[in-house]
Amino acid sequence: MSGIIAQNTLLSSGLIKAPAGGGAWNFIKKLTASASGTLDFVDGTSDVVLDSTYREYLFTFNNMHPATNDTDFAFNMSVDSGSNYNVTKTTTFFRAYHFENDSVDLGVGYYTGGDIAQGTGFQHVSEGGISADADSSLSGTLTIYNPSDTSFVKHFMAHTALTKSGAGGIAIHGFIAGYGNTTSAVDAVQFKMISGNIDSGDICLYGLTT
Repeated sequence: MSGIIAQNTLLSSGLIKAPAGGGAWNFIKKLTASASGTLDFVDGTSDVVLDSTYREYLFTFNNMHPATNDTDFAFNMSVDSGSNYNVTKTTTFFRAYHFENDSVDLGVGYYTGGDIAQGTGFQHVSEGGISADADSSLSGTLTIYNPSDTSFVKHFMAHTALTKSGAGGIAIHGFIAGYGNTTSAVDAVQFKMISGNIDSGDICLYGLTT
């Protein structure tokens, strides 16, 4: 299917009508995991575009399922075409959660285990681990703003929803934001599970025309 798709409907081909104000989300690349150690989006490789063509890039995660129980999904950025994924970052992470059994242990809170203070490690976009149960997974989005700019740091935001075992099951909504503290152009992004492989799931990359 191609052409302009209904507003805010993220599909893996064609153009997606942007929110009010004009522009369109242009599909760039889809990577599908199958017992994969990492999924890498490198500008200029395998039809990936991650340069000044767009000022805003969107990654969508669809049912990311770990091979290892209770491990987190994470990403990092590169300024040398994927030779090193070690951009220094400062980030925040808070989440809302609710148990299937409707217990009192629910609410909204800051997740200190998920933030980074001028570190180069991978940024978690899930909290406390994704269950490896057959029906559990993580879905969400990551937006990176103007990654090719060479004057400013690189801002990003992620929203995720995941299923975790415990008390019959937990729904967790994660809110992650921060910046890559570099004025070099970011030209590659890598996704992985902190432990073990990505058993299944897919990630799509879009660029916003304004």
